Amino acid sequence: MRVGSSSAKEHIRALHRSARAAMDAALREAAGAGIAHHGLDWARQMSNGTPSTFCVYLGVGVEPPTSPLISALHSQGHKVLLPVCEPGRQLSWVYWAPGGELVRSRYAPILEPAGTRHGPEVMAGVSALFMPATAVDRDGNRIGQGGGYYDVFLNALDGLRPGLPSAAIVYDQEVLPAGSIPAEEFDRKVPAALTPSGLVQLSAV
Repeated sequence: MRVGSSSAKEHIRALHRSARAAMDAALREAAGAGIAHHGLDWARQMSNGTPSTFCVYLGVGVEPPTSPLISALHSQGHKVLLPVCEPGRQLSWVYWAPGGELVRSRYAPILEPAGTRHGPEVMAGVSALFMPATAVDRDGNRIGQGGGYYDVFLNALDGLRPGLPSAAIVYDQEVLPAGSIPAEEFDRKVPAALTPSGLVQLSAV
């Protein structure tokens, strides 16, 4: 049932948010370094070692830090697209550059880049997508932040770039056993999780 599934997912989300809030700052910083290291390795594989474009997001608060990954991708010659929340739970994308202005989103508790916004057509040149999550399970089910933006985006992506490589960024302990996360009809599975310890392949079938 959808109501039961939503309630179970909100319970899991709340548990992991609480655990994140209790995490030591030094551990969070180390996690950011690990995510950058392994994320850069994965990006190198996805782009065959040549400069390309990747969609990332800016982790805020107690989320896994993504700023080191963003900087590492840029330092290796890649272009980075960051999301901007739009009305109707839509996402647009802005190219990131060091020192670029970041503003508070009007629609979600995140920071967004200021600049020219690009629509879904920009996905044609993207090699892979790094997305937020509060937990994933070994079946590839994902719990996001609760806003629904990536649920809408991933459904649209099926028609824009089917099979686009993607990975949800989580802490190591947030990769849960198969069957831990209930799936709803609008959910889209993710094939991999990027953690501080490495890339975890999921059974996203």
